[in-house]
Amino acid sequence: MKKLKINYLLIGLVTLLLAAALWPSIPWFGKPENRIAAIKERGELRVSTVQSPLTYTTVNDKDYGLDYELAQQFADYLGVKLKVTVRQNISQLFDDLDHGDADMLAAGLVYNSERIKSYQAGPTYYSVSQQLVYRVGSTRPKNLSNVTADQLTIAPGQVVISDLQNLQAQKYPDLSWTVDEKRSSADLMQAVIDGKLDYTIADSVAIGLFQRVHPELAVALDVTDEQPVTWFSLQDDDNTLSAAMLDFFNNINEDGTLARLEEKYLGHGDDFDYVDTRSFLRAVDSVLPDLQPLFEKYASEIDWKLLAAISYQESHWDPLATSPTGVRGLMMLTKNTAQSLGLSDRTDAEQSISGGMRYLQDMMSKVPDSVPQDEKIWFALAAYNMGYAHMLDARALTAKQKGNPDSWADVKQRLPLLSQKPWYSKLTYGYARGHEAYAYVENIRKYQISLVGYLQEKEKKATEEMAIAEAYPAVSPHELQHSENDTGIFSFLRRGDRNNSDSPLLRFTSKN
Repeated sequence: MKKLKINYLLIGLVTLLLAAALWPSIPWFGKPENRIAAIKERGELRVSTVQSPLTYTTVNDKDYGLDYELAQQFADYLGVKLKVTVRQNISQLFDDLDHGDADMLAAGLVYNSERIKSYQAGPTYYSVSQQLVYRVGSTRPKNLSNVTADQLTIAPGQVVISDLQNLQAQKYPDLSWTVDEKRSSADLMQAVIDGKLDYTIADSVAIGLFQRVHPELAVALDVTDEQPVTWFSLQDDDNTLSAAMLDFFNNINEDGTLARLEEKYLGHGDDFDYVDTRSFLRAVDSVLPDLQPLFEKYASEIDWKLLAAISYQESHWDPLATSPTGVRGLMMLTKNTAQSLGLSDRTDAEQSISGGMRYLQDMMSKVPDSVPQDEKIWFALAAYNMGYAHMLDARALTAKQKGNPDSWADVKQRLPLLSQKPWYSKLTYGYARGHEAYAYVENIRKYQISLVGYLQEKEKKATEEMAIAEAYPAVSPHELQHSENDTGIFSFLRRGDRNNSDSPLLRFTSKN
């Protein structure tokens, strides 16, 4: 009887060991066959990203960003909901993949040989270079030969770390740097602006957008050549998610969706002008507050900040502005246009803004319905600048050259041709200053980006200061005079200085 019990025990033990060994390969009922099946069964695509104007941000309770919009469309393609998780830095993003907390990463991540050892890259959708930045007015490094860890700090997980290691080994043996595990690239760029850090490295697109709000940030040099940007997922024998990504990107390439999104987020990031941007932001502080109620009152179909950007491009917010051609006012209306709109005084701020908005609305209503709704404004602005008929010529020329006349990215490339005789001589309405219309629209878009970002930062700072103020109640002069017993606010601050060097009040004080 004892032998029988022992035999049963051995059999049970062997059975358990075999089950453990075979467990991964057993096709258990109800288990998803592959990664795509798991996503569909879950009903959501889990995407991890970082917060930035390009990747993912929220404005007026609405989500924006190139990676966000692409991820949302990919989720729609899969027939599931999108779940976005925001992380502080790149290292945390890859941690999400490793721990099974994300299906993919969509955060403007660069493809490189190190990352593809452990992760699966998706299709490329744009490219960037890694650049070293500094603050305008400080010492600009000519190269990396003398850059030290005390000067250069970068965010964790950045692909440029491997590039720096190669440069250190092959060209700049004295090159050194520090990795800040707690701060993102945006945080470090802000530290450079604040004068708390000499240099950092970020990608060229992120830097370009940051400069629209912080023109003091300047590019010292390129650390790398152009590098492809892609999505990432786990690397294993299951290629279903990668195959779905490839098919999705092929589809949006063919139907023009990708081109429109790239134009929306990347089509106006070049030729940064430090002086112009700084002048604009100063005007935002000094002039805009008086005009903002009027822009908010009369803006319709478009955001008031875009209307404000249009007005700045027209007149630099000068109600008395007059051009050599006779257009006047904040919206630079012709005399005939003003009369047709029933305006009595083009130099009156309210009349000019209301009239300009109505004229722009009329232009937008004429833009063909085949043009995507979010791009109609750019066609209307081109027409506002050079005339509706010439905008039609630009569309016709785009079609003749096998471009898409409903795509602003395609049409704007043809605008400069309207001032070149070989082209305008063959068009219905002839010569037009198309190069000016091109610059006009591009400048407006840049001003809009600067204004939105700048106002967001001001609002954020005001909220933080209010929270700090609420955390530390006001103390009367009488109370301050009777604080010798070391029990009042000064006692608290002294304790904070000794025990809590990272208190909110001290952080606030150092910034100001």
